[in-house]
Amino acid sequence: MATCCILGLRPEHVTGAVTASKSTTMPKHYWEDFHPGDVAVYGPRLVTREEIVAFAAEFDPQPMHLDEAAASATLLGGLAASGWHICSLLMRLIADGFILDSSSMGAPGIEELRWLKPLRPATQIRVRVTVLDSRASKSRPEMGLTRMRYEVVDDADAVIATMVVPTMFGRRQPGAAA
Repeated sequence: MATCCILGLRPEHVTGAVTASKSTTMPKHYWEDFHPGDVAVYGPRLVTREEIVAFAAEFDPQPMHLDEAAASATLLGGLAASGWHICSLLMRLIADGFILDSSSMGAPGIEELRWLKPLRPATQIRVRVTVLDSRASKSRPEMGLTRMRYEVVDDADAVIATMVVPTMFGRRQPGAAA
């Protein structure tokens, strides 16, 4: 599947490596640029057995993330990435895809996180982003909040994980009518 882009981002911003110049340029996308119903897809990225095991060894050393034989005896039925690894992969894809070219001010938390299907070695993933809603901040005129649903999907478009996050973005014109 070809990479789709939200807000007119070019494909090289989606899958390319982060460079120093990217973080020092003016943001290209502000709160005003995100509209309910906007959808974008970022990726793909191939997830390897080696990175699943390396992440697990460092951060989530449970048997189902480290060893095929041990994993086959678990509820997952085989080696699978840690849910926290999936979240890290999601973050990397959206950072390269649009966050680093935006006025993002971070997020106050995660509203919902669900791991729906095991992420197996040799799976190619993408992240589908849907803008759910957006509102100007009442107390901070320099920012707005945009709720987004992130879906990590595989090659068959099966959803592996979902996350709903309200993200704070700087406004192009602080205090302007929303």
